[in-house]
Amino acid sequence: MDPMIWVIDDDASIRFVFDKALDVNNITHRLFEDGEQALAALKKEIPDVIVSDIRMPGIDGLSLIQKVHAVDDTIPFIIITAHSDLTAAIDSYEHGTFEYLPKPFDIEQAVSLIRRAAVHRVNQLKKKNQEPSKDNALPLTDEAEIIGKSPAMQEVFKFVGRVSKTNVPVLIHGETGTGRELVAAAMHNHSERKDKAFISLNMSSMPQDMIEKELFGEASAEGESPAFAKAQGGTMFINEICDMPMDAQTRLLQVLQSNQYLPVGSNKPVKCDVRIIAATSRSLEDQVAQGTFISDLFYRLNVIHINMPPLRDRNNDIPMLAKHFLNQSALENKQEPKKLTSEVLVFLCRQPWPGNVRQLKNLCKYLTIMVTGRDIQLSDLPAEFLNNSRSASPAAATSITGNSKEPTSWQEQLRNWVDGRLKAGEQDILSEAGPEFERVLLEAALEFTGNHKQESAKLLGWGRNTLTRKIKELNLNTR
Repeated sequence: MDPMIWVIDDDASIRFVFDKALDVNNITHRLFEDGEQALAALKKEIPDVIVSDIRMPGIDGLSLIQKVHAVDDTIPFIIITAHSDLTAAIDSYEHGTFEYLPKPFDIEQAVSLIRRAAVHRVNQLKKKNQEPSKDNALPLTDEAEIIGKSPAMQEVFKFVGRVSKTNVPVLIHGETGTGRELVAAAMHNHSERKDKAFISLNMSSMPQDMIEKELFGEASAEGESPAFAKAQGGTMFINEICDMPMDAQTRLLQVLQSNQYLPVGSNKPVKCDVRIIAATSRSLEDQVAQGTFISDLFYRLNVIHINMPPLRDRNNDIPMLAKHFLNQSALENKQEPKKLTSEVLVFLCRQPWPGNVRQLKNLCKYLTIMVTGRDIQLSDLPAEFLNNSRSASPAAATSITGNSKEPTSWQEQLRNWVDGRLKAGEQDILSEAGPEFERVLLEAALEFTGNHKQESAKLLGWGRNTLTRKIKELNLNTR
């Protein structure tokens, strides 16, 4: 069965928020008003994660941790509280808390934290040689990093949704760092093969003379099974298949033709049931034309073709991705999430990103660790990143007025715009600038929060009703 999440809080509104959020994410859960109810239920059921208030009538959160851990010390606790002081935080960690979450908190961040805590419990059980059943593992992978509202990413989501339940081969094309393996893993995790193995191999990182034996085994070899045996009933992800040697290509073609493979040095085929998902950063059509890739293998792999867009072609997804990676890195390092200033966001959206999403993720890790303040300024970016990005991005040297010198602030950009309008002899420019100013603020805030209106209003310093009215006045599409 699915893992069980318990939420314990005497505040009905908190229970309501978690109830709706966990329902939306298809996470099984139970709600309790106090610790006594939870302890009574503990006699019949062991949860996978407990989310608890620290101050409640009767048993408080810290005492509850001790009582629960006396029964099972692998259960992670997430302590939530409105009394977010240093003493409370230290006490909660000393009592074995997995994470301390002060109110008010972002519910999406809280759900992500619950997912991480569930994975932590699985790892704790493994350490104790209490291997949980595969059905008792929440399908919690890095799919959260497959983020994007851009049309290109929506096409990727559409493909994944349609082909996950099938067994047809899939070929993913995209540059390094675009998330090819994440997409392959998502297809596996949402398929009927999800309870079996997902085996990932990268042809570019393996010695060429070992690829055949690694994939198909050797007739005379004893010991570890080949990759196709490990993937039996599951999914094989072959990354950078463009680097697979011809002999291995021939054996892989046999798998796709007959669902069996030949170990090296054997003439006795081995039956297998493995779904193949392959990925490449180069054109296989060009390799077929050059004679370095078997044409029949290409056509058998290319049943479903997914193109992963480079980050530079979906730069409107950068604010959302950056926020996710900063929050994720903050959780990993037990810090308060950093925030990018608008100047930094504009700069990042203009960059070429040769390392794609992986490069952005690594940058957010660096900023989380190295920046002391909460707000990340342009000067906080690593020098080599700034130098390389500026030299590689000529578009960054052009302002909204067409001048070759980049304005140093948004105020200077606005001044250039006003100067241009005045020189053109226009009047009543405030009636145009005011609504457009508000439109930019609204669109940026809504995009940053994933269209979360209450959070957007908070970021802009407005009330929810004001934000709703402005959206209507400016005729914004927030769906």
